[in-house]
Amino acid sequence: MIASKWTAIAVLVTCEVLALTLWFSATAVVPVLKGEYQLASWQASLFSSSVAIGFVIGTVTSALLGLADRIDPRRFFSIAALIAAGCNGAILLLEPTSWLMIICRLATGICMAGLYPVGMKIAASWAEKDTGLLIGLLVGALTLGSASPHLFNALGGIDWQLTIQLSSICALIAGGLIHLVGLGPQHSLAASFNWSLVLQAWRHKPLRLANLGYFGHMWELYAMWAWIGVFFHASFAQLGWIETTATFYANLATFLVIAAGAVGCLFGGLFADKLGRTTLTMLAMTISGSCALVVGFLFGSHPWLLSVICIIWGITIVADSAQFSSCVVELSEPAYRGTMLTIQTSIGFLLTLVTIHLIPIWVEQVGWEYAFGLLAIGPFLGVVAMWRLRLHPESVKLANGKR
Repeated sequence: MIASKWTAIAVLVTCEVLALTLWFSATAVVPVLKGEYQLASWQASLFSSSVAIGFVIGTVTSALLGLADRIDPRRFFSIAALIAAGCNGAILLLEPTSWLMIICRLATGICMAGLYPVGMKIAASWAEKDTGLLIGLLVGALTLGSASPHLFNALGGIDWQLTIQLSSICALIAGGLIHLVGLGPQHSLAASFNWSLVLQAWRHKPLRLANLGYFGHMWELYAMWAWIGVFFHASFAQLGWIETTATFYANLATFLVIAAGAVGCLFGGLFADKLGRTTLTMLAMTISGSCALVVGFLFGSHPWLLSVICIIWGITIVADSAQFSSCVVELSEPAYRGTMLTIQTSIGFLLTLVTIHLIPIWVEQVGWEYAFGLLAIGPFLGVVAMWRLRLHPESVKLANGKR
């Protein structure tokens, strides 16, 4: 058992990276499946949104039953990773256009409730005035794990089964490795989920503003992650590249864009702990929202410039993610922090279902040139919310007085 803080965190981050490859394992192969099996756009959307639906179901169920408090979090993580790996692997036995594929994705999402939030719980047990950094590391691990299937897909060419196989194997390894991680001195039982506190997250103005900032962030994030690969593929194909070349570079570019977010999470956490949470979140959302507005105008041209802008987008779109959770931790009473985080996460992921399904509709209506621009609505409204939080007297609770 690893008792050293940073060694334990390093192993935990590794486990998160390996396990979270499952989230976008099927999404990464959508361009190939659309070509081979004439997969409809609404089916492609479900490959991503069904995981988010499952995640919401899983997090609320876990909170209601107090699973993370009644079960050793490492055991909970391990069981969830093993079951999720099995559900993901089962995809290989199914026809890609079958509804059973969506059910497997839904089940995988439910299991994610035992991976990402539980990982945050373990990381928080080691927090000592570095909450933003530790949660940032976990979100960075989620980001890198989410990007990995696109790299698997690029290296595997058009063999989409290999991507599914590798992500399942990674999750199995994580399920075993997590048992080496020790729990920090801050580990304790959290408050039980209480539905009467849902309104508290809205009535208490500082929490409401922090949540509104998070919702603006989530409006943009998962829609971009879900569709950026298809966007790259369509853009490169527009240049006249042959299918195999367009597929390879689209997968590689998508990996780099999403994986770059891990760097954003790391430096975002360091920045926020030292210079302020609202400062970091407003800066990140301003840049990411601006990227969403301009990236479509590079569709079908300037592949290098397009890739650079998208990498900047990938860094900033998730650099602030952990800081919204940190705000809720710092603004909530200790007795119901778990409840407040559950509410924030569940509603945020429900919101992603809207934009994940709207993107293909927007593409049909206005084209790729303008489709991503509509995502900018979220971060720009999020900036307003975080500015108002910055002006609130209770913002002194953030990052040890750094707003």
